[in-house]
Amino acid sequence: MNQAKRILVTSALPYANGPLHIGHLAGAYLSADVYVRFQRLMGKDIVFICGSDENGAAITIKALKEKKHPKEIVDKYHELFKQAFSGIGVSFDYYHRTSAQLHHETSQEIFRELYKSGKFEEKTTEQYYDTKANQFLADRYIKGTCPNCDYADAYGDQCENCGSSLSPTELINPISTLTGDAPVLKTTTHWYLPLDKDEDWLREWITQGTIDGKEHHLASDWKSHVVGQCKSWLDGGLLPRAMTRDLDWGVDVPQEIPGSEGKKLYVWMDAPIGYISSTKAWAQENGKDWKDYWQSEDSKLVHFVGKDNIVFHCIIFPSILKALDNYVLPTNVPANQFMNLEGNKISTSKNWAIWVNEYLADLPGKEDELRYFMVKAMPEQKDSEFTWKGFQEAINNELVNNLANFINRVIVLTNKYYEGKIPEFDDSLMICGSDNTEDISFLDNELLRLFDDLNDYSHHIRAYEFRAALNKMMEISSKGNQILQFNEPWKTIKTDEELVKTVMFLCIQYGAALSVAIRPFLPKASENLRALLNLPALKEEGELVEMMDKLALGEYLIESGHQINEAKHLFSRIEDDLVDAQISKLNASKVAANTDSTSDNPIKENIIFDDFSKIDFRTATVLEAEKVPKADKLLKLTLDLGFEKRTVVSGIAEQYKPEEVIGKQVTIVANLAPRKIRGVESQGMILMAENQSGKLSFISPEKGWEEGTVVR
Repeated sequence: MNQAKRILVTSALPYANGPLHIGHLAGAYLSADVYVRFQRLMGKDIVFICGSDENGAAITIKALKEKKHPKEIVDKYHELFKQAFSGIGVSFDYYHRTSAQLHHETSQEIFRELYKSGKFEEKTTEQYYDTKANQFLADRYIKGTCPNCDYADAYGDQCENCGSSLSPTELINPISTLTGDAPVLKTTTHWYLPLDKDEDWLREWITQGTIDGKEHHLASDWKSHVVGQCKSWLDGGLLPRAMTRDLDWGVDVPQEIPGSEGKKLYVWMDAPIGYISSTKAWAQENGKDWKDYWQSEDSKLVHFVGKDNIVFHCIIFPSILKALDNYVLPTNVPANQFMNLEGNKISTSKNWAIWVNEYLADLPGKEDELRYFMVKAMPEQKDSEFTWKGFQEAINNELVNNLANFINRVIVLTNKYYEGKIPEFDDSLMICGSDNTEDISFLDNELLRLFDDLNDYSHHIRAYEFRAALNKMMEISSKGNQILQFNEPWKTIKTDEELVKTVMFLCIQYGAALSVAIRPFLPKASENLRALLNLPALKEEGELVEMMDKLALGEYLIESGHQINEAKHLFSRIEDDLVDAQISKLNASKVAANTDSTSDNPIKENIIFDDFSKIDFRTATVLEAEKVPKADKLLKLTLDLGFEKRTVVSGIAEQYKPEEVIGKQVTIVANLAPRKIRGVESQGMILMAENQSGKLSFISPEKGWEEGTVVR
């Protein structure tokens, strides 16, 4: 495995059909920004690429709903994305968009190359077609019940409830989102990427880090949940996946290819190619060669994504890249898991979210505070939670009481005792160290101790352990506070002025180190701290490695005689009324969304009595209940219908424990065709009512009714 000369970092392209919320930041953007800023500070040749994902069926669905042209939709959200990223300090080198001509041309070039080299399989298959809308239905135009978790609103490509990747024909009771009708199957021809032929090298690459025995990356560096999700796909057997769709919005299949009329590239082919086209746009504007970053063996590619995008970046896009022969594959896909909000999943449809643009408007000047808490609560290995009270506590206790307090005391005392000039000191003096266990020499020990802490901090970031790096950063600040507290210069100044000079000189070195170390996490606070210390603004051009070299040699970061500025607080407290207002706003927006969703949830189209009369509703009693293995939402129920016993799988496990439903009388659809759900054959469906908050309730007959009674 060659040492990388340059690094290309991508963040998942946000889909331009809705604004950014904090879950997006936690998934793919803040971790990438921390990593990139750190590598710049280490003097690395690194490029940070992203852009708006503006193609695909969801865009046209949004446009139809709002009675707008798709371009109006993508233009709106592209601008909102740029404002949000800029406001929160995400430092892309280039932010592109997949509606750009350069992207269309790049995507078509790649499709053309794969087509000419025989990498596609052309297949004629049956796909869902809406006869009323007179068009084939892309995956996102189809909804139905998920066969894995029984979620009623799964899309034709993925269940957003359990995360399973699906095909439209797997859905139970599919409907067209255009008309609400049940679609019919109709033949159509598309080009498929034969993923089944890539299983062997993908498994070796993902699990061992090698391709044909040649080391590509350290497999142990990949997160276990990333490898686990990929292995699950591989163990289930890969199938050829269509790379084109019947759509009227997106990247055209090259016209010279027979049968291309009316065909667009599948969004999960064209979207990741957006990384390439964005790199091209950056290279054109900066006099660089994009191929150095995509087609050179000494380049390193890292994808930052959320867990819902793992498969696309670890299986589908790598298969495309390898089929092109001369492209690098990612050395890591450090995907994060999901962030929840105040006890519930973040939900766009229910407006249960903290929108980035709204946060920036409501809490101006507090971008770093959000960055800090988002990293502190980052879902690196498992789902995590954002709460406004947790946010308040972290900012007040850690940023205000620890970091800001340390810096303020150092600058106030330096101005008070030495008129803001760093004092000359006797480096032979012994002072009380940050661990309060022994007398140590500043020159020989404290700078090397600081170096060791910064080295640990750096190791964590290189290993994508951003929470640990943040903690180490705050430990450095805590040690600075301890040095002040143990030596009490405000008292000692009366009895030992030389000792106070040594203490204050040491603390100023800690402040200078922190002004660089906090930069990846708190870029605005870093700027402000550098200004307080009267140090040059950071350009993120190797300053951290230069600083660590100095510390390793026992050199000082700020020399005696340097003039600093007057004290200003880096952070201010988050007051209760602000938090209470945000919680009230969150709850109010959810109520409004529920109200809107009720009014916007019209009764389905009329059916004739003959349709209704085909459904056989029966009463039944639950005899046994148990959880379905590896399915958090499913219960396996044994029902007594009087004349027979039935097994039904129902998605109620999150609200009902098995023991709570035994003995319940329920109403079931008795003549629903049996279907296997997670390996269990379900022979019917229980009727449930669901209120605006998602709470479920059984539709039960009055007490005393016999099992098997017909419900009319």
